[in-house]
Amino acid sequence: MSTQSPGTDRPDRSRARSVRVDGARVACWESGPPHAEPVLLLHGYPADHRCWRHQIPPLSVRHRVVAPDILGWGASDRPLHLSFDYDTEVARLGRLLDALGLDSVNLVGHDYGGFLALGFAETHPGRVRRLAILNSRAQATFTRRWYAAFSLVGLAGRSPVLRRPAMRLPYAAIHRRSFAPLVRAGHLDVDVLEGYVGWMDTPQGRRWLLHYFGDYRTPPRPELRRGLAGISCPTAVVWGRADPYLSPAIATELAGAVPRAELTMLDDAGHWVMDERPDAVTAALGRLMERTTPNG
Repeated sequence: MSTQSPGTDRPDRSRARSVRVDGARVACWESGPPHAEPVLLLHGYPADHRCWRHQIPPLSVRHRVVAPDILGWGASDRPLHLSFDYDTEVARLGRLLDALGLDSVNLVGHDYGGFLALGFAETHPGRVRRLAILNSRAQATFTRRWYAAFSLVGLAGRSPVLRRPAMRLPYAAIHRRSFAPLVRAGHLDVDVLEGYVGWMDTPQGRRWLLHYFGDYRTPPRPELRRGLAGISCPTAVVWGRADPYLSPAIATELAGAVPRAELTMLDDAGHWVMDERPDAVTAALGRLMERTTPNG
């Protein structure tokens, strides 16, 4: 089935499908030749697959591009009975590949998606042909202000005493405000933004968000830093230097520690680098896809 991905400003000829992972529905959009080399695009918080809307058409000329809404986000299910701690999420990514019938992929992740992609590349190296990480906490964590903010929401999600007042917070409005500069600059359409955050206006959405943050931990994971030197696949690190959430030092450490990493640092972009510098991001991913993998 061909469809226009909801909320985009142009058709991308994507094929909508869903798969079951841990008994829950994960919505996916596929583009490009179905038997071509696969690329899996993982969005970040609090976005969905549409954050890749500029990169999908050029990548899908030569690749089978799969852009899921990670479980809990976008059009995917938001199950309250499943765990969303980091190790479970990384392992769940492997089960997503199984459900899609993919033995190995070119793995691209932004923000939270990059955090998961790094863990998966380190624990399942045989399933990652090439790796790209864009403006992600990766082996480190957030700037001080945002470390405190995310830690506080996590505490509210874990505490029955705090959860009740936290359920009344206007999460969607807070996120709309944070995206406002991107909208004013013409980088993000309001309809796409509503797809990202509109579900947070519902009690069910807020309940799942707090459930998710209850399992989320803000401190760095030292094992990810220790594993960087063991990543053998071609790697791209793409970064908007003006990111208020994540220091560019994360990117320079990644590029310095991963043996086959290429760093693309964009001075005139922030966290949402795929929206702010779409052509530069697409070019960096294109260069990555041309690089030879260890298996040829």
